[in-house]
Amino acid sequence: MTKQSKKPFRWSHHAAAAILLAAGLAGGSAAMAETISISCGSVGREFELCKAQVDAWASKTGNEVKIVSTPNSTSERLALYQQLLAAGSPDIDVFQIDVIWPGILGTHFIDLSPYTKGAEKEHFPAIIKNNTREGMLLAMPWYTDGGVLFYRKDLLAKYNEQPPQTWEQLAATAKKIQDGERAAGNEKMQGFVFQGKAYEGLTCNGIEWLGSYGGGTIVDPDGKISINNPQAIKALETAASWMKTIAPDGVLNYSEEEGRGVFQSGNAVFMRNWPYAWPLAQSADSPVKDKVGVSALPKGGADGKHVATLGGWQLAVSKYSKHQALAADLVVYLTSKDAQKEHAIKGAYQPTIPALYQDKEVLAANPFFASLYDTFASAVARPSTATGAKYNQVSNEFWNTAYDILAGKTSAKDGVAALEAKLNRMSRGGKW
Repeated sequence: MTKQSKKPFRWSHHAAAAILLAAGLAGGSAAMAETISISCGSVGREFELCKAQVDAWASKTGNEVKIVSTPNSTSERLALYQQLLAAGSPDIDVFQIDVIWPGILGTHFIDLSPYTKGAEKEHFPAIIKNNTREGMLLAMPWYTDGGVLFYRKDLLAKYNEQPPQTWEQLAATAKKIQDGERAAGNEKMQGFVFQGKAYEGLTCNGIEWLGSYGGGTIVDPDGKISINNPQAIKALETAASWMKTIAPDGVLNYSEEEGRGVFQSGNAVFMRNWPYAWPLAQSADSPVKDKVGVSALPKGGADGKHVATLGGWQLAVSKYSKHQALAADLVVYLTSKDAQKEHAIKGAYQPTIPALYQDKEVLAANPFFASLYDTFASAVARPSTATGAKYNQVSNEFWNTAYDILAGKTSAKDGVAALEAKLNRMSRGGKW
């Protein structure tokens, strides 16, 4: 197993410049007033859908758009963005940003409300509120996200099991099927894969574990540090119990794509991931095509609740862009109802427009959208609003703590006590 580095990733000036040079952008945005640039991720079908839609906008408006491909790791992507924006770089006009970043990066973005003509009223109000600071709409929602449980419905049927309602049921079912399949000859079969690497994805998984047991969200909305509580300890102890029983040691190196690779190859019973994995699992060359089911993540015991971490990505326009109006027009186009419908049908990216959850074509492509609508609509936010610009530090401390607990380097009880002390120092006693 590769040893994890627990130091926050930082981009050097050379690395940031290399990204831009590879895209043909460094120092070139001023060359043509009708050429703008956008950063797009590349998880699942994200990049190809982004390219198709920006090409359509370019064709419609007669402009040109250049795409900057960014790292899959959200931590690395944030580090790159912070460097470019801190330098006042005009080389990226439209930034694709995580739902937790308006509080971290918002001072570098323009107010989009003069350009939207009220389009934001069609979207989930909670996400629009998340993207608004001091009355300024700093980003428009591109798609939302919530963690879900993928399972092998053929294997559950083979062993006469049902989709688990609690984490305890998941552990028992995963162990039963894992052991049975290994005995039948598939020594690679794993019970459960998730995002266990020390990065933002582990924070997302952790928020779901905590919430499912009633253990809070690390820091409460009022800024109070709440991680050191019995239910949070129980949640983290439960997750640690999966290691070496139903989850491979390798899960400590898994981000979204590594876990999907194991599951889609047919070597895992259960997987925690985002809905983008659905169309990939259903693709023609997928070994698990037509063998996959999707449900809400399990509850923390009979008295717990189903919890999904709020994810998703927004589009924002840089203050340093030399083409702000044009960039804002592209954002409005990409976040429109038609564009989100295409995103949903072709990539299973969840719309932020409620009306699309009743669209027959969207539901035909993603049957689970209807049954999990309430889960998506009530997804739990990470404590980015309460902690503001310090959120990334808070998350970094939490994912390192969770990683150490999973790896057996510390107990859940000792881990959360140490984390509480660190967060108290960081926040000056909860005064963020």
